[in-house]
Amino acid sequence: MNSPPPLPGLSAWGETHPVHGPQLLADPLHNKGTAFTDRERDRLGLRGLLPPRVFTLEEQLQRSLTALRSKPSNIEKYIYLTNLQNRNEILFYRLVLDHIEEVVPLIYTPTVGEACLQYGSIYRRPRGMFISLRERGRIAGILRHWPQPGVRLIVVTDGERILGLGDLGALGMGIPVGKLSLYTACAGVHPGYTLPITLDVGTDNASLHAGPAYIGLKENRARGAAYDGFIAEFVLAVKDVFPHALLQWEDFGNTNAFRLLRQYRHHLPSFNDDIQGTAAVALAGVIAALRLTRSTLAQQKFLFLGAGEAGTGIADLYVEAARAEGLGKAEARARCWFVDSKGLVVKNRGDRLAEHKLPYAHEHPMIVPLADAVKAVKPTALIGVSGTPATFTQEIVGTMSALNARPIIFALSNPTSKAECTAEQAYTWSAGRAIFASGSPFAPVEFNGQRHVPGQGNNIYIFPGVGLGALVSGAREVTDAMFLAAARTLAQLVQPEDLAVGRVYPPLTRIREVSLRIATAVATAAHEAGLAQTPRPADIAADIRTRMFEPVYRDYAPGPS
Repeated sequence: MNSPPPLPGLSAWGETHPVHGPQLLADPLHNKGTAFTDRERDRLGLRGLLPPRVFTLEEQLQRSLTALRSKPSNIEKYIYLTNLQNRNEILFYRLVLDHIEEVVPLIYTPTVGEACLQYGSIYRRPRGMFISLRERGRIAGILRHWPQPGVRLIVVTDGERILGLGDLGALGMGIPVGKLSLYTACAGVHPGYTLPITLDVGTDNASLHAGPAYIGLKENRARGAAYDGFIAEFVLAVKDVFPHALLQWEDFGNTNAFRLLRQYRHHLPSFNDDIQGTAAVALAGVIAALRLTRSTLAQQKFLFLGAGEAGTGIADLYVEAARAEGLGKAEARARCWFVDSKGLVVKNRGDRLAEHKLPYAHEHPMIVPLADAVKAVKPTALIGVSGTPATFTQEIVGTMSALNARPIIFALSNPTSKAECTAEQAYTWSAGRAIFASGSPFAPVEFNGQRHVPGQGNNIYIFPGVGLGALVSGAREVTDAMFLAAARTLAQLVQPEDLAVGRVYPPLTRIREVSLRIATAVATAAHEAGLAQTPRPADIAADIRTRMFEPVYRDYAPGPS
């Protein structure tokens, strides 16, 4: 295989520009809007096409922030930010980076869930590619319609399991668009390298078939050979058209997610964020929490509510981490218990278990209510990945608190409306003793004079750094060992001042440092495993830092006036 070209930083973009005038203003990668200088306006045919006053990036940023904050709802803010991104990407990413704690919840969880539900109504301008079953037999040709030939990072969904909202079909495009925005903002992957894709294979959501604003195929989902053949053609087309691209599978249903990952992860660099990214961020939170419980991974017992991609992914990664601490594989698996929609996952319970659940089906009497399962299993950590809200009741949190001096309670389901419990409930019902994290953000909670800051177990801490590390090293494969390295790195970045308020993740304001450190760990793992296709630099972190995109304007008309 030919070595991939190096992943350049900003300097590889915009040294010269082939278009000018209205075409330039329509190009969000290079449009500076009112920040074009007088010299640029004269030389690039922009004179008269813009208001006469020249603004600095800082002035534009303040104006945009004021406009954003004036919007009456989060969905209106999402729409404003989408329009800004489609108009001026430098300004958009400057706004995200400088106000990351405020803006990330607007461009991704929890607001992106509402945006996906309304995607057909708020759709304005194409962003990414929609490839439907109608394109079978010509997917490679369709991919060549994308204007940027050097794509290095693709996030793809088929829309079957969007967050905790279920089958949204083509409306799921908000997820790959949002994820790739986070790659750029959090890890500095140049937006010109990114491509969001939705594979429209139909939807089984009857309400979408009846909806006048639905933008996808109004037919039931393809299954079996038709679906598999479509995916196989898509993967081959990606390898052909974008041979150096990393592929991230996103929000596929359980019936497809596990087998697609197994089938294709060795054919092209790829991973499933719902399985592996969620696993790494959850495990990192647990590792950090152990500094508060003063215990080890080998001493933990987990009870998961939800036995799909996220839950079994976390358990699988825990098993690998526990084995490194001396537990055998069977012993580590015995410390992971699951409750699914039918009750406790045990052997011989009368129904056929999905393949990914089998390693965690233990010898035990059948139990249906979660509250009874907590009493029987006696877990040290309760992990919610069910998409079923309000399931961690006061009784359950109370039982966890009776069993553990510092119970670990992670309500990771997204969006906020699907959280198993709120931060306030977890802290109040545990008398302030819970170590709590959630998938969506919750505000700090004051309880008995103490301030508790809930950690957000958001995959944003993991996948941007993993993707960046894989890209800069030219990794032929993204391995589970890389995700374990990412989890350990993230846990190490939690500071004593974070733990002092109960937060088991770093603040989002440090996300670029987090992504750089994780990318360094992943690239190091790729080189050590012989999977890297680029030469190993003397200082991997310094090399990656030079390649990270910074949202600053460049001068397109240098020289004297």
